Amino acid sequence: MNTLKTFAIGMAAGVLSLGAMAQSDIEFTEFTLDNGLHVILHEDHSTPIVAISVLYHVGSKNEDPERTGFAHFFEHLLFEGTEHIGRGEYMEIIQSNGGALNANTSADRTFYYEILPSNQLELGLWMESERMLHAKIDQVGVDTQREVVKEEKRQRIDNQPYATFTMEMFKRAFTVHPYNWVPIGSLDDLNAAQLDEFIQFYKTFYVPNNATLSIAGDIDVKETRAMIEKYFGDIPAGTHEIPRPDVEEPALAGPIVDTIYDNIQLPATFWGYRIPKQTDQDAYALEVLTTLLSGGASSRMSTSLVDDQQLALQVFSFPYTLEDEGLFIVLGLPQMDKDLAQLEEGMQAEIDRVKNELVSEREFQKVMNQIESDFISGYSSVAGKAEALANYHVYYGDADLINNELERYRSVTREDLMRVAKKYLNDTNRVVLRYLPAQSQNSNAQ
Repeated sequence: MNTLKTFAIGMAAGVLSLGAMAQSDIEFTEFTLDNGLHVILHEDHSTPIVAISVLYHVGSKNEDPERTGFAHFFEHLLFEGTEHIGRGEYMEIIQSNGGALNANTSADRTFYYEILPSNQLELGLWMESERMLHAKIDQVGVDTQREVVKEEKRQRIDNQPYATFTMEMFKRAFTVHPYNWVPIGSLDDLNAAQLDEFIQFYKTFYVPNNATLSIAGDIDVKETRAMIEKYFGDIPAGTHEIPRPDVEEPALAGPIVDTIYDNIQLPATFWGYRIPKQTDQDAYALEVLTTLLSGGASSRMSTSLVDDQQLALQVFSFPYTLEDEGLFIVLGLPQMDKDLAQLEEGMQAEIDRVKNELVSEREFQKVMNQIESDFISGYSSVAGKAEALANYHVYYGDADLINNELERYRSVTREDLMRVAKKYLNDTNRVVLRYLPAQSQNSNAQ
């Protein structure tokens, strides 16, 4: 019964940008090349490794509604090779030089990174510059990666219990904004797209003036800057206008309630409340609120619904924060002898409680201690620091938030928790998805 929890926590980890900080400031240097590439460098000699990351400010929300899935598709396609790196050799080169690499795509960004021994810094820079300037966009690569994406969808969504909840939730919560679809997009759109459309997408988004190069680790800033100038300085800036959604999603005319029949053994309930963008001060209060509700075994929902009332096998919440707006997700899996409606009643009681009762000073301090502890330990790796610096620059316009964002959380009050619960966690602002076993639909139809 860990599938639901693992999946949802994984989704939260993929999209949340909580920020964290070491006890001492994280020093960094940043500058912008003439072609628009923004660079952030953090020197850390604690281990002989370096993290090289490139954040392209393109996600599923930048796609043509008739060509969804392009950003996620390119996450894969740009590992195909370049004019100077053979097909299938990109990963092999990094791994054979003692490194690791990966990438991920969200609604707001596409992020690539390598972790290498520090004496291979120049190799990593050359390979990322190759990806930015000389990526191989041809029919063979497109056809290959179409099959890869299809298989990924089968494994991660089609054949995983409850795994459709994000696409089912977002398409109901957003009707105008392109958050209506999720990064996996539509395979029909990918199948219909022609090669020139993929080439155009690459030339529009994967350009230096839409990218942030963030490097952390065992580097010399002066030498690294010279290497960056060498490998990235001559890459031309993109000349196409970069599409950014400029739409205002209307208020959710909820409650919206639907039933999803899935290949599952136990029912589950997923609630999604519309919340503001991640830079809004209320986003910090909502993060503190979710820690109060479900931040560990001693949190309110776990103590009440799992331990005391034994209504739930699992119940928790997380804010799915994004660049433009987001969703506050609450979900629960009932005990086998409990009705889903009983669990939902219990979940609602916990939400009503935070709306109507001011949290005690003692409990509030416990939650804030947990927030601060997570922050202090959160950026223990150079890879985490490189990613955070890029995120703060792109989304907040201030990379130094890596050092002072915690103050925004510390400014949250007990009254703020009650206020945001009343403001956002309402029926009229909610999508409810009840997941039921597929066989129950067949039984009801008979």
